[in-house]
Amino acid sequence: MIDINFVRQNPGVLDKAMKNRNKQPVEAELLRLDEKSRALQTRLQKLQEARNANSAAFGKAKAQGQDVTELQSRMEALKKEIAEVAEAATAAKAEFADFIAAIPNIPSDECPVGADENDNVEVRRFGTPRDFDFTPLEHHELGAKLGMMDFERSARIAGSRFVFLFSELARLERALAQFMLDVHTKENGYTEVYVPLILEQKAMFGVGQLPKFEEDLFKTTLGSYLIPTAEASLTNIHNGEILNECELPLRYTAYTPCFRSEAGAAGRDTVGMLRQHQFGKVELVSITTPEQAAEEHERMTACAEGILKKLELPFRTVVLSTGDMGFSSEKTYDLEVWLPGQGKYREISSCSRCNSFQARRMNTRFKRTATGKNEFVHTLNGSGLAVGRCLIAVLENFQQSDGSIKIPEALVPYFGKTEIAAR
Repeated sequence: MIDINFVRQNPGVLDKAMKNRNKQPVEAELLRLDEKSRALQTRLQKLQEARNANSAAFGKAKAQGQDVTELQSRMEALKKEIAEVAEAATAAKAEFADFIAAIPNIPSDECPVGADENDNVEVRRFGTPRDFDFTPLEHHELGAKLGMMDFERSARIAGSRFVFLFSELARLERALAQFMLDVHTKENGYTEVYVPLILEQKAMFGVGQLPKFEEDLFKTTLGSYLIPTAEASLTNIHNGEILNECELPLRYTAYTPCFRSEAGAAGRDTVGMLRQHQFGKVELVSITTPEQAAEEHERMTACAEGILKKLELPFRTVVLSTGDMGFSSEKTYDLEVWLPGQGKYREISSCSRCNSFQARRMNTRFKRTATGKNEFVHTLNGSGLAVGRCLIAVLENFQQSDGSIKIPEALVPYFGKTEIAAR
C-alpha cells in the first residue's frame, strides 16, 4: 500500500507513476477521499467533545436543581447527529481504504519507462546457447519420447494445465528442488521454512494478492486461498509484528507447490509444462530496513542467478519496464533461461523489491535502535527458482540426438545418475 503522507507531500508524483505503469490518474480521487474521510473524522470528534461538555453541564445543572430541558434536548440531538456522522465516517474510511488498496506501488526511478515486456532492458547474460547438430525438441516432446511425461491422463482426472511425471523425471524434479534448497541454505544464508499452503484473506491482502488478483487464486469453501507462491506465506511470517533493527535482514526460503488459476493467461502456453495450475517453486524472501533493501535486491538476484550458473544453463537478466512490473513491486529483475526447443529466452525467476508497500498492508514494522521509533520494514521476494521451468530447461539444453538427457554435473549427487537414457 502506498504512503498517503507521501502523496500529500509530493503532488503529481503518483499520477506520473500511474502514467508510467499505463494506468489512469488516481491522485485527485485519492486525495478527495482522504480529505472526505479526515473531515468526517474531525467532525465526529468535535461532536463527541460537544456531547461530553453537554453531558457535564447536564449533570451539574441537575445536581443544582436547575431546569435541564434544553440540555436534555441538546443531548438527544447530539446523540442522533453523532450516530449519523459516525456511520458516514465509517463508510468514508472504508471507501478510502478500498481505493488506496487497489493502487499499485510507485516504480523506482531506476526502472525503464515503457509500455510492456518489449521495453524491458537486458543488464547481463551468462553462457552461450548450445549449437545443436540436430533439431532440438521441446520439453513435452522429449517427455513423451521418454514415456515419463503425461498430459492426457492428468487432463482426464484434473483438467488441462496439469501433468503426470513418472520415474526419472519425477526424480529429476525432486532433485532440482533439493539442490536449490541446499544452495540457498548452506551457501546463501537463507533459513528454510515449512509453510502453510492455505492462507486467510488478510494474509493474501498483506502481500497484495487481494483484492486485485482474486480471479487468479483458488478459493476454498471456507473463504481461504491456496497459495500462488510461497512468497505469500513467507512474507507474512511477521504479519503485525514489531521486529528489532538488529534482527534484520531476515532471509527465508521454502519449496512448495503453487496454485494459480491462470485466469489472466487464457490461451497462452497451453502446450507443455510452462504454465500450469500446479507447479513447484523454491521461493526466496527477505525482510530488511529501508537502507538494506537495494543491496539485498542485488544479492537475492545473484543467489537466483547462481542456481542457473551451477546448472550451466544459459540465461539473461532483464530489469522490467514500468509497464511490465508487478502490482507490489518498485523494481523487478527477471531471469530468463534459454530454451532451445522454442529458440527463445523464457522467464524462470522474478526478483522484486517492494519497499514498504507490503509492510503497510501487513503492519510489519521494526524498532530503530537509535531513536526507539517504529518504522515499516521493506520486503523483497524472488524465485530461486521455478522448479518445473528449471526441469524444462535441463531437458531442452542437455538433450542428446538419441533422445537421452545428460544431467548437469552439479545435479548428479542429487539425481544419482549422469543421464536419463533414451527409450
